[in-house]
Amino acid sequence: MSSILKVDEIQDTSGNNIINENAGTITIGKSGDTVNLASGATNNLGITEADMFRLTANTSGGTNAVISANLERVDDPTFSKIGTGMTESSGQFAFPSTGLYHVIANPMILTNNDGNSYIRIELSTDSGSTFTDTLAFINHGIWTATDAVASVYQSSFVNVTNASTFRIHFKTSSMGAGSYIVGDTDANYTTFKFIRLGDSQ
Repeated sequence: MSSILKVDEIQDTSGNNIINENAGTITIGKSGDTVNLASGATNNLGITEADMFRLTANTSGGTNAVISANLERVDDPTFSKIGTGMTESSGQFAFPSTGLYHVIANPMILTNNDGNSYIRIELSTDSGSTFTDTLAFINHGIWTATDAVASVYQSSFVNVTNASTFRIHFKTSSMGAGSYIVGDTDANYTTFKFIRLGDSQ
């Protein structure tokens, strides 16, 4: 037989607040307290998903297509993800749960007197059948030098309302014959980060 304890406040032996509920707001602890989560317990507060992938080899020069190969979750000794993490297949990234995600692309682009080079962050809401929303463009800029290398950055918020159908990929555009995205299996030259900030809106 189950039991129900109905109280509005739990205090320690000194009369300090441990848990208090008032008008729909739950307060844990008192001012100055440190709130810890037991080792091995699941934290459903704050950031519950954070993951990072990298490109492990250079893309082919002049390729304008989805980055679909040579992607791996970062495996450096100091790296760790939070939560389940993203799932990647042929360049399509699936989200582990609904939520508002901060998606960050940080590619290193080499151009060889080829002018503009772009990376596009694109979203699908139909399980990857169509990618119609372009979330962000990353522009390497107009370069006329030989072997000009730049690390560029772009990000976007993605409101994932259905984790089973939302997909995201990264696509190169306007890459000249001598241009490519730099990758390495042992270094984070080109990375893709995914951070769940909170519940979907």
